[in-house]
Amino acid sequence: MKLSSLQQYGIVTTNYWAFTLTDGALRMLVIFHFHSLGYTTLEIAFLFLFYEFFGIVTNLYGGWIGARYGLRLTLWVGTLLQIGALLMLIPVSIGWSKLLSVIYVMVAQAISGIAKDLNKMSAKSAIKTVVPDSSEKKWWK
Repeated sequence: MKLSSLQQYGIVTTNYWAFTLTDGALRMLVIFHFHSLGYTTLEIAFLFLFYEFFGIVTNLYGGWIGARYGLRLTLWVGTLLQIGALLMLIPVSIGWSKLLSVIYVMVAQAISGIAKDLNKMSAKSAIKTVVPDSSEKKWWK
């Protein structure tokens, strides 16, 4: 069954909104949890180092991956990686050593950073393929 352009737009937009909510929630949960454990501001900031680094790496290669394998795949992979990153945070325990907690959460954040940029790149590119070029057709006239 082929979806209309409006249906495709709705699916991509809904996915991106849901992703944005979960991404913000993930970051806030990490901040609040580690703050409640008494971590310093700098230690909490380091938890997001891999998130940003792997986001940059994904941006470098994401366009090539999307062009080669398709935006649908990158959108799904980004969404599934985000779900995996959220699930990874379930077993984090107060009883873990500080080093183990930081490394584990940094890995989860790295996966989330990859997911964020795959999802963002896919959503923005998909919208461009679904919405007609504004120079050809102006929907407000």
